Amino acid sequence: MQDKDIALVGLGVMGENLAINFARHGFGVCGFDTDAAKRLSFEQRTVGLRAATASSLNALVADLKIPRRILLMVPAGQAVDTVLEALRPLLQAGDVVIDGGNTLFTDTQRRLKSLQQHRILYVGAGISGGQEGALRGPALMPGGDPSAWPLIEPLLQAIAARADDGQPCCLWMGPDGAGHFVKMVHNGIEYADMQTICDAYWLMHQALGMRPAEMSEVLRQWNEGELNSYLIGITADILARNDPDTGQALVDMILDTAEQKGTGKWASQAALDLGVCAPTIATAVFARTMSALQPERVAASHIVPGAQLQPPLDRQSTLEKIRGAVLAAKICAYAQGFAMLRAADQEYGWQLPMASVASVWRAGCIIRARLLQDIRRAYERQPDLSNLLIDPDLARRMSGIQQDLREVVALGALRGVAAPAFMSSLAYYDAYRSARLPANLLQAQRDYFGAHTYQRVDRPGKFHTRWDD
Repeated sequence: MQDKDIALVGLGVMGENLAINFARHGFGVCGFDTDAAKRLSFEQRTVGLRAATASSLNALVADLKIPRRILLMVPAGQAVDTVLEALRPLLQAGDVVIDGGNTLFTDTQRRLKSLQQHRILYVGAGISGGQEGALRGPALMPGGDPSAWPLIEPLLQAIAARADDGQPCCLWMGPDGAGHFVKMVHNGIEYADMQTICDAYWLMHQALGMRPAEMSEVLRQWNEGELNSYLIGITADILARNDPDTGQALVDMILDTAEQKGTGKWASQAALDLGVCAPTIATAVFARTMSALQPERVAASHIVPGAQLQPPLDRQSTLEKIRGAVLAAKICAYAQGFAMLRAADQEYGWQLPMASVASVWRAGCIIRARLLQDIRRAYERQPDLSNLLIDPDLARRMSGIQQDLREVVALGALRGVAAPAFMSSLAYYDAYRSARLPANLLQAQRDYFGAHTYQRVDRPGKFHTRWDD
């Protein structure tokens, strides 16, 4: 028939909901999955819409308008290569293939180069928002072959979330692997943001003795102000939920072992590769790794000594300090994430639109937050801003809350309450604002044992000292 506007390969939760989103916006959609049950589910949910399923990739391709547009929603890794290998002989020059999974950006770079030989336009699109976002409006971060953008822009922007100003949360990120890199950084910030909220929750529990329902009310109040965000909102909901089996707070019945899918680790590795300081993001990954040592931690809790008993705290003033610390840590996490984007931009020459990245993240995605309005304005004022911490408005905001972060870190340390996101954020903040750091001694140590040389403050060049003379 060749009357469908776009095809979806992979009708899992995300793929099916995205396909339905396209269909609800009036586009003709064809879906394919090797699982017949998923094809049937898609058919049942799209009754009355311009949607159909295909029993094979050949049938899928035959049902598409030319140039063909195909969105892959299959697991990242080998599955993508397998589908591309099967699709390539069925496509022709000018057709567009979009990978919407959480793919490592270097894989996207490799696949793009391979498909360019056949003049097939390849796009790596970061998609955030979970299953509800996929259905009602996700944040989309496409990048890859620039020739593909005019062909997919009307479709992707139609299904994207809308920010408060009505702008679609879908903009072109740049060539090569730019789209998937931006999504990877998004997920790294997400890790840091989630751990920051967990730090706050744990301090309320351990240091203030608050019950989950009480914490929920506090977070609902926070969500009315400058901390307004999707993650604060859902955390308030989580803390208010009781377990129907026991009547206890459901969060208290959940084992304290967190899983991860790898994007936070990729972001941390990319930061190391690019020479970017991103300790809050990396620490959030390590916090999940530590959580996985649950049996060891239980055993260690009976052996390893902790902090001395501390005097009671004033709840209201302490909560206000924790609120300030959450905002400060959030700003530091975004500063680290955007520093990664800047470094990658310099490395790969993508010309990443920093203000557009912040704009796309304002709605639909997991890290959507009121703060992103301020970040967007910061990059509109100064597109080449080296770090968000030196933006005048954000610097003024940090000046009012950095003391809260210090006192909350001290509070956790004195009471033996692990608060890794807060602690790493403060170390990052203080290191970044320091005109001089002890790396001079470190470089002397390297020169002593390895003759690695050092630079001097009074004249240019590389120098070595015979330290044992």
